[in-house]
Amino acid sequence: NTLLFLSTGPRAEEFHREAETAMEDNQEEFSDLTPEEQEEIERVRLHKEELQNDIQRLKMEIAKVITELENFNYTEESTTAERNKLMAMGKKKFNTDPKKGIEYLIKNKLLSPKEEDVAKFLYKGEGLHKTAIGDYLGQRQFLWSFRLPGEAQKIDRMMEAFAIRYCHCNPGVFQSTDTCYVLSFAIIMLNTSLHNPNVKEKPTLERFITMNRGINNGGDLPQELLRNLYESIRNEPFKIPEDDGNDLTHTFFNPDREGWLSKLGGRVKTWKRRWFILTDNCLYYFEYTTDKEPRGIIPLENLCVKPSEDSRKLNCFDLYSPNSKGHTIKACKTDTDGRVVEGNHQFYRISAPSREERDEWIKSIRASISRDPFYDMVASRKKKLTVNKSN
Repeated sequence: NTLLFLSTGPRAEEFHREAETAMEDNQEEFSDLTPEEQEEIERVRLHKEELQNDIQRLKMEIAKVITELENFNYTEESTTAERNKLMAMGKKKFNTDPKKGIEYLIKNKLLSPKEEDVAKFLYKGEGLHKTAIGDYLGQRQFLWSFRLPGEAQKIDRMMEAFAIRYCHCNPGVFQSTDTCYVLSFAIIMLNTSLHNPNVKEKPTLERFITMNRGINNGGDLPQELLRNLYESIRNEPFKIPEDDGNDLTHTFFNPDREGWLSKLGGRVKTWKRRWFILTDNCLYYFEYTTDKEPRGIIPLENLCVKPSEDSRKLNCFDLYSPNSKGHTIKACKTDTDGRVVEGNHQFYRISAPSREERDEWIKSIRASISRDPFYDMVASRKKKLTVNKSN
């Protein structure tokens, strides 16, 4: 056992060298050994050769495994990048033609054809237009999550689907799905009548109750239910999100790049996750993908971008002005009270989810950056004046 340990342990090479030296120095003495002793020494020598061969083979296997791991990581990163590109393309197709968009995502195995998975995809809605979601559901979180499509047939199918699903999840509330369907429309009409300034005569509770008599398979709904609905709508109206010219997810239909990034900012420097859109030589960031107005706008004119290191975040890059060190970058943001104010960043530090995405953002931003020759001329003149003043 001791001999085996010395032959394979951490001092194996030293042991082998000493053994070889000893065998050479004592070669003459070996001739005086008995045949059994010489045979034992020969066995030790052969065992040593076997161990050396095993060690070499293990080294080669370890090197092979390391190479395979490196190739696997590279392949996995490439696969993730390709998947993200296909997903972005699928979302753009969905916003143009919802049905074809879903078919594209399923075909490329980015989305399961199961109804539950499609519903989750639509509910998250990252990068999807609300009208497109409404159109898709009309063909096949209700008012709060998407805008009702304008066509009457689509609205009818959507309201019917909602009524069926509501009655399935809440058995016993209504006698039939038709009751839920009619009451849902009555609630929408009540909300409009109570909160539209153009409606001068506001409906009363009694009128709302009268409107809904006999809709529960010929019977009346409990007055307590109708009263609670009326009071809830009167105290807090619900608003259906609209897709109009001010909706930036619609305006920026085909951006140069978009995605989630983290931005360092605030008086107490903290990292906050934001949805970034790169288009028209500007970088816009939103708190949510469904926001109509950005939280901030960074014009890229005369800025530079470079990779950077940060002790708290990986995959960072900086936006900075090469000719105006110490000066605030021209930008704006929405303050906590909703006012639009000038930004106060001398540079913007942003973190991407992966190194590959960081490099892609840097590449896209560099392609989008524009330069104003007049700006460079003024900056050069200012720099010259500063040098002359110091001399």
